This record gives sequence, C-alpha cells and structure tokens, in this order.
Amino acid sequence: MSLSRLRSLLVPAALACATAAQAQTPGITPSSVIVGQSAAFTGPAAQLGIQMRDGMKAYFDLVNARGGVNGRRIQLVTRDDTYESKLAAENTTKLIEEDKVFALIGYVGTPTSAAALPIFTEARVPFIGPFTGAELLRTPPNRYIFNVRASYFDETDKIVEQLITVGMKRFAVFYQNDAYGLAGLTGMERAVKARGGEIVVKSTVERNTVDVAKAVGEIRPRSPDAVVMISAYKSIAAFVRAMKKQGYTGQFHSVSFVGSKALSDELGADGQGVVISQVVPFPWSQAIPVVREFSDVAAKSKVDVNFSSLEGYLVAKVFVEGLKRAGKAPTRETLITALETINDSDFGGFTVNFSASNHNASRFVDLTIIGRGGKFLH
Repeated sequence: MSLSRLRSLLVPAALACATAAQAQTPGITPSSVIVGQSAAFTGPAAQLGIQMRDGMKAYFDLVNARGGVNGRRIQLVTRDDTYESKLAAENTTKLIEEDKVFALIGYVGTPTSAAALPIFTEARVPFIGPFTGAELLRTPPNRYIFNVRASYFDETDKIVEQLITVGMKRFAVFYQNDAYGLAGLTGMERAVKARGGEIVVKSTVERNTVDVAKAVGEIRPRSPDAVVMISAYKSIAAFVRAMKKQGYTGQFHSVSFVGSKALSDELGADGQGVVISQVVPFPWSQAIPVVREFSDVAAKSKVDVNFSSLEGYLVAKVFVEGLKRAGKAPTRETLITALETINDSDFGGFTVNFSASNHNASRFVDLTIIGRGGKFLH
C-alpha cells in the first residue's frame, strides 16, 4: 500500500475517533465547552452569586473573544438556588442531566455545595472553585473537587492569630445555623485551642434571615473582646447594627464568604472598623499583575471590582488553564488529570498548587478592614 493511500485512510479514521470522543463527552462540541453554576442570584445572598458569576464570565468572555480554547468557546449556564440546599441539589441534577455540562464551576455556599456533593460525585463531574472554605469539600479527599481558595480553618486561624497578637482573648462566635456556620465555628474552636484565648459565648442565626435579636441578647451581655461572624452579609449587617445600638464597642471580624463589598454596602457608615479575612489578592492593588489584568477586563465588561468577582475571575482562569492542558479532545477525566498538573503555578500574584494527592490550590489569607466611605484598607 502506498504512503499516500495509507494517509488517506488514517486521517479520516483519526478525525472520526476524535469526533466520537467529543460526542461521548457531555458539554463538549467542536465549537463549545458548556459549564454550569448553581448559586444565589435572588434573595438575601444574591450579591454573592452575582459577583462570582460576573467575575467568571468576564474571563470567559475574554477567552472567547480570542477564539476560545482549541477553537471552543466557553458557555456558562447558571441556575438560581437562592442559597437553599434543596434547590442546589435540583439544579445540579438539571445541569448534569438536562444541560449536559462538561463541569460544574463557581458554586456559592457550603450547604448548597454539600447538597450537590453526592450528585456530582456519583456522576463523576468535576466540581471546580466553589465559593466556600468548608472542610467537607476537602476531607476526605474527593477526586472531582478542586478548591481554588483557602479553607475556613485557614481563615479563622489567621483571625485568631491577629486578635491574640493585639491582646484580645475573649471571643464570641456569631454563626449561621447550617453547614457553613458550623464549619466556621469548628475553625474558631481549633484556632482558639491552638493559639490560646477563650470562646465565651456562641449564638446562631438561621440562613436567609435577619432575625438576630436572640444572638444579640446572648452575646452583648458577655462583652467579648471581639465577635467573629460566620454568616452572610444581610444577617451580619443586621447583627452589627443591633450590637452597636446596644453599646458594644469591641471588634467585629468576618470570614470572606460574607461578601465584603455587599457587606460594606449593606452597613454603610456602620461598617467602619469591621475586619474581613480574604482569600484572594487585594482587588485594588495595581502592583499585582492579575489585579491589573482583572481591572482592565472588568472596566471593559462593566463588572464591579470586588473580592468576590476577583475570586470568580481566578476560578475561571484556573479552569481554562486546566482545559488547555487537557488537549484538543478533552474529557472529564483528562481535565482532572490536567488540573492536577497545575503545581506551583503563578497566576499573576496568586499561586495555585494542585497535584494528584492535593486538590486544594491555596492557603493564602489576608486581612482587610472597612474604612470611611466603605473603602477597604489593606
């Protein structure tokens, strides 16, 4: 058989195999990659989902304008779960079975991610960059989960370290009565045990409510040096205002999930002095390459610059890098393997460390404070 004849047989066969592989991989077509997100886009936690989505979409739009990844443009399908577990579970099933997504990305919340966990695990769908630092998505290790941000254990340890350093030892914990709040409470208990101090009082608020009277009534009389808050922005804003009206003059600290910009907007002048731990670089520091890049893209896309939208942007960058490394005919399994090769990789001032045995990219935690006029100080 001649060489030209052999080539004429092999090339179509190779193309047919590639086309068949794409047809068998949900969410992959010759011209597109479909990914799915369930998050709150309405209700008391809506700004968290909106900001995360906008940040991801800003980067996807940039990549698509440049021709996509190996000729495929990225399509983000979103479903609103209002920050409720039942809806998140239903959305996850629909994204996988009806929307036929290639991967799930940028989910917002611990209880919602927990509800999705058994569904995407059984379906063997990658779950990338959830906006939560809960340990249930880290321990035990899950092949399909890739956490881009630091954990709540990392955040609460940083908060307690700072408070102990300035001489504060008596803490209160105000936490949401669900998996998210309990994750933060456990982090506080671990950090206090390791670093000293005492949790003198703990009190809760129900998810998606602002009924904080009971918590204020339990925490204010104990006069803690600082209150560490593990909830969403609406309930924390209500709590801070009520505590200040009761004459409390101690410090307020929150973990990053609160949605820093949303909390600042909600509190107005009452926000001054509230400290928030962060898991991404300072979004207004032009000295950081990825921040400069994001600022330029956000300005063109008319996306608000804040911590949550920057996190979405970084999550999208990590996904796209994994997709590039997965090759011209990506599958879910090759995407997982590709993400595991992103080790000690600098994304412009934010380092990602994945490996086959570690799906937690970062332990970066910083502290910020709300200043006058709602501006953040670093």
